[in-house]
Amino acid sequence: MKLKSFFVSLVALGFLASCAHLDPHPMDMSKAIRTAETKADHIALAKHYEKTAQRMQAKADIQKKKLQEYEVHGYYYGRVTEDLQEHTAALIRLYEEAAEANMKMANGQRQLAEQAPR
Repeated sequence: MKLKSFFVSLVALGFLASCAHLDPHPMDMSKAIRTAETKADHIALAKHYEKTAQRMQAKADIQKKKLQEYEVHGYYYGRVTEDLQEHTAALIRLYEEAAEANMKMANGQRQLAEQAPR
């Protein structure tokens, strides 16, 4: 009995470990923002925010295609069609808001880069 529970625990631990993010964010943003002093630092942050905004917009575009599919072929999905449409529309809104927020931060960093001493 103990051997069986050991293997079940081992499998459960394996599943948990496989779901863990090894590198959730490639850049320590809080440190980068605090230590940004030069023009190059601010431009690097702006580029990072712009890349993130592009990724968010790409995700929004994918969701738009899915929403179009749900609207055109809603009969494929049966009763959950409306739920899928609402969920996808919410994701589109969230991704577009995130893209807009990242572009605002990128613009702010570009302004700081213009004011930076070097």
